[in-house]
Amino acid sequence: MGYSPLIDRLVESLRCLPGVGPKSAQRMAFHLLERNREGALALSDNLRQAVEGIGNCRSCRTLTEHDQCSLCASDRRDRTVLCVVETPADVLVLEKATGFRGLYFVLMGHLSPLDGIGPKELGMDLLLDRLDQGEIVEVILATNATVEGEATAHYISQAARSRGIRSTRIAHGVPLGGELEYIDGGTLSHAFADRRET
Repeated sequence: MGYSPLIDRLVESLRCLPGVGPKSAQRMAFHLLERNREGALALSDNLRQAVEGIGNCRSCRTLTEHDQCSLCASDRRDRTVLCVVETPADVLVLEKATGFRGLYFVLMGHLSPLDGIGPKELGMDLLLDRLDQGEIVEVILATNATVEGEATAHYISQAARSRGIRSTRIAHGVPLGGELEYIDGGTLSHAFADRRET
């Protein structure tokens, strides 16, 4: 026995969220319908407003409801240092965890030729235009430590160096408080190769 077409469509719509399978989507749908219709309406309104009102910052490509995000518009940021990240979520993490005061550029992904994601899809033309303006003296590469993230970092690093711009990569390795016996081999190898003087 199937549900009503409206319930089926709601369950199917909830499955578009990452990590939400059929059972989780069904639980969410029934929770909203049985226990929180007011919350469901608020979610629907906020989702529609966000989808219709949020776009990309013209400078860094992060998500914002304005032409330029608050970080790019701020006169308190160091405009000579540019940190390149994969997602808007990465910007939030770095802002909360570090004292970084420069600007960002959000790729909205990483190079992945098998998935049809090349330099054009990541806005590399916009990034290269920013590098060509002559204001940036250092590019910090904060892409993920995956094969695709490393390839993306290498591509950007080469572009920066060819323009005489310093290119640095965030460190990867043993987490604070981590014990060596529990660290995977790849992470430990990377940390050992990138050791520095103390």
